[in-house]
Amino acid sequence: MKQFSIAGVQMYVSATNSNIEMMKHKIELTVSIYPWVDMIMFSELCSFGPLTNYSDVDTSKTEEVFCELAKKHSVWIVPGSIYQTRGNEIYNMSMAINPEGEVVCRYDKLFPFFPYEEGVAAGDKFTYFDVPNVGRFGISICYDLWFPETARSLAAKGVDVILHPTLTPTIDRDIELAIVQSTAAVNQCFVFDVNGIGAGGNGRSIVCGPDGRVLYQASVGEEIIPIEIDIERVHRSREHGILRLGQPLKSFRDRKISFDVYNKDEPQEYLNTLGLLEKPQRKVRLDIALTEPKDL
Repeated sequence: MKQFSIAGVQMYVSATNSNIEMMKHKIELTVSIYPWVDMIMFSELCSFGPLTNYSDVDTSKTEEVFCELAKKHSVWIVPGSIYQTRGNEIYNMSMAINPEGEVVCRYDKLFPFFPYEEGVAAGDKFTYFDVPNVGRFGISICYDLWFPETARSLAAKGVDVILHPTLTPTIDRDIELAIVQSTAAVNQCFVFDVNGIGAGGNGRSIVCGPDGRVLYQASVGEEIIPIEIDIERVHRSREHGILRLGQPLKSFRDRKISFDVYNKDEPQEYLNTLGLLEKPQRKVRLDIALTEPKDL
């Protein structure tokens, strides 16, 4: 059995002040209460909140804080994500830090939440890393998971666990929960979806297993969510099928069809009729706008 324990931290996030000190406190609290935990992960944009004006060119000081804590407690840390300025672009960047205090990978969000996540550039690379003698972990940020190609690409690289820091404060949280569950099922992997509260989201973090079942769903307050997983469950599901039934990864591998929709050189007549990617605006009713105001 390849057992590994991940603690998701669902915490209050401020949009106007640094949240680093509270994150440090949550890490100390987690390792004190749950010393058996192997990894601690936070929600999207947890460190400084959701405003791009807190984007930083030099993120080394922030990284150093978490690297020192990872080494101190010999634990993996995925500190959600932060906005990072590179050149003239701002990226939504996540990282993974090993128990030796080293950053093993950095990942730029592939699909910023356009048209609402204004001014943020899209990444262009998938990111995953190996935990020695355990398994392969991939990072996906929030809106990325709405595009099934992202998770499928990670699964095709052998990823066993998708770490999904998110910031969802909106009324579509129920939809996102369904997406997390279906992603776990169709890719036969664990998915850890950690949302914040306050300016960091509306909570309801969720963890799903490789058969698509919900292992835990949080409420809307602050929580530390320690879950022990068995990576062998992923391998058994992919070998024998979900509940010994469907084997979607094998069927995807053995497909006869080529998906032309992914070829940008192919005509995209219908997609090109959808208009610009922009915020919906209020529509003025002509029957009201053209009515002469009446004297009282």
